[in-house]
Amino acid sequence: MEKVTFPKDYKLYLPLLVLFAVLVFLLPKTPKFSYDYAKGSPWMHENLVASFDFPILKTDEQIQAEVDQLGSRRINYYRYSSEVRAAAEQQVSDLDLGDKSGLKPVLASELSALYEKGILPDKTEGQSNADDFTIYVQRDKRAKRYSASELMTESEAREWLIAVLAESRPSVNADSLLRSCDFEVRPNLFYDEAFTSMMHQKSADFVSPTAGVVTHGTMLVHNGEIVTGEIKQLLDSYKVEYDKSVGYDGHIEVLWAGTALIALIIVMLLFMSIFYGNRYVMNPESYNKYLYLLNIFLLSTVVTLVIDKYAPNYIMMVPYSLFAIYLQSFFRKRVVMPAYITSLLPLLLSAQNGSEMFLMHLFAGIVCMFSFSYLDRGWKQFVNALVIFVATFVVWLAFRMYFAQLYPFDWRSVLMLGLAAFFCVLGYPVINLFEILFNLVSSQRLTDLCDTNSNKLLRELQEKAPGTFQHSLQVANLAEHAARSINCDALLTRTGALYHDIGKINNPMCFVENQPEGRGTYHSERTPLESARDIIKHVNDGMELARKNNLPNTVRQFILTHHGTTSVSYFLAKYKNSDTANPAMYGEFYYKGTRPKTKEQSIVMICDTIEAASRTLMDFSAASVDAFVEAMFRGKMTEDGDTQDQFEDSELTMAEFKLIKKALKDYLTKIHHARISYPGQEKPQKPAEPQPLRRKKIFKF
Repeated sequence: MEKVTFPKDYKLYLPLLVLFAVLVFLLPKTPKFSYDYAKGSPWMHENLVASFDFPILKTDEQIQAEVDQLGSRRINYYRYSSEVRAAAEQQVSDLDLGDKSGLKPVLASELSALYEKGILPDKTEGQSNADDFTIYVQRDKRAKRYSASELMTESEAREWLIAVLAESRPSVNADSLLRSCDFEVRPNLFYDEAFTSMMHQKSADFVSPTAGVVTHGTMLVHNGEIVTGEIKQLLDSYKVEYDKSVGYDGHIEVLWAGTALIALIIVMLLFMSIFYGNRYVMNPESYNKYLYLLNIFLLSTVVTLVIDKYAPNYIMMVPYSLFAIYLQSFFRKRVVMPAYITSLLPLLLSAQNGSEMFLMHLFAGIVCMFSFSYLDRGWKQFVNALVIFVATFVVWLAFRMYFAQLYPFDWRSVLMLGLAAFFCVLGYPVINLFEILFNLVSSQRLTDLCDTNSNKLLRELQEKAPGTFQHSLQVANLAEHAARSINCDALLTRTGALYHDIGKINNPMCFVENQPEGRGTYHSERTPLESARDIIKHVNDGMELARKNNLPNTVRQFILTHHGTTSVSYFLAKYKNSDTANPAMYGEFYYKGTRPKTKEQSIVMICDTIEAASRTLMDFSAASVDAFVEAMFRGKMTEDGDTQDQFEDSELTMAEFKLIKKALKDYLTKIHHARISYPGQEKPQKPAEPQPLRRKKIFKF
């Protein structure tokens, strides 16, 4: 059994200390009102007695009723117009009453008195059914209250003037006199709708939110008692005050120690989930992936604890499934699952309905991990959002069906679940930012790199080195099949296989797969040393092309490791047998790359060798293929008699080597299966003797 030891690199533990500090700081340090209850259901807990004084909060319906009542008593505001009064007085001054001019002073005096108080329009805004109503008149930046009986309308003011004039001179028909002079009584009080609405809103804002006080020691509800509307109002008020005001009444040191212990447990769970899920993420070359995992956990935790503290009513709008998508874009499911579950633990601890929220988002996240593999592009992401919504809604509905009295149906919650699912679509482009910040390669980027039709570099390889292109395709198929057999990253393996020989673009005729049959003259004109140098150069050429075309570093490593530190064995053997052989020059025949470390790099190395060498096989029987594959593996572990195990630094275990061998043997046997004979070809033809040039293909360049 493989002995597992914890890494000793201190850099792995520094970010964990940061997470620990954040959790200790953000975890709630006050108790929460943890009782469940609903109107019409029995109180299933012990007798509840108020442990402090608290105000009884009015319900939304009660507050709205008071606001509506204020609306029925709405007091309207009018603006006083001095301009209208001045115009009316000027009109009286200009009147020509002829022999009845003695009435002008009387008319002017009475009209001035009426305008001094104010004249309302005949159609008065805000008039109630009552005979008397109240208004405010704004004049000189002050507002004075009047009842309707104190003010006259324009029609009443005209009748008043006519009556006064008639009393002053009974022989004169005052109404006819004023008509003959075109005299009009106009209002100088005008309704101010904007100011009226503003003042009404201010009065509504001052509606008291409380309806009394419950004192300490009052019995709120007995065990088994039915929760009525009045009791529910008391419990709701008590809960609000409890969550807001109740503090820790024990020793503060114990409180902080308990918080720190809980934070430590969560951090340890996260560390262990990474370590046992994929401890290779903790290797120095994968440190950016490790930091990314911790960053997603930190992001989820901070969002949960901050929203729960400052806006708990909106916690259902948090798109937790998006964090599962962020993880799945860069890691396999066996890493994603435990990390995602751990990221939901703060939600379980802090949210009011923590168990419901935890189960709901756990189920939705698992469903999302499956559906996103098929619905990760374009408009399909909206379908994936619908799948997430359905998953969360099913769990939400299940709680309302199972706990019908405790969890009432609420369409507002359904809307927030829909918004949370939609936010998964809006938040997905942030993955591009994470790729840049953490130097990672998402599954979407790898999928794009595997597209042989749209990728410029692969098209160039197909045009300039068609033989190498076909070889790369076959290696990709073979390597992907092997990767799936041990459940490692098949997409990354395929991408690396497609690009591993990209450097052959610069000198395609140097390699036998690109040479026309019978015209392999490239190496016949060169010494073994020159040929070896030209062949080895395709690794450096490939790295340069990869940099120019902005290939991710993860993919570039396949170029550097697919030959490792092996030799160009055919030309090395040829050089050793020549008269000019010099042992000091043997090193020139070895690749200057690095041996593969990851499972994916190791698979591409062996598949590259097997695919090229398999072209020389004439017998693809099970026994022949078995011996062939075993020989290829031995060749990579001990080459030319020298101890140069190319898999010494590999993450592959012996059990995984066995699985890969079996997968490769099965694959080669199936793709080289026997075919039926067509008419005229019943007699098997004797295979032609392999040409020397063709036999050289066993030595992969």
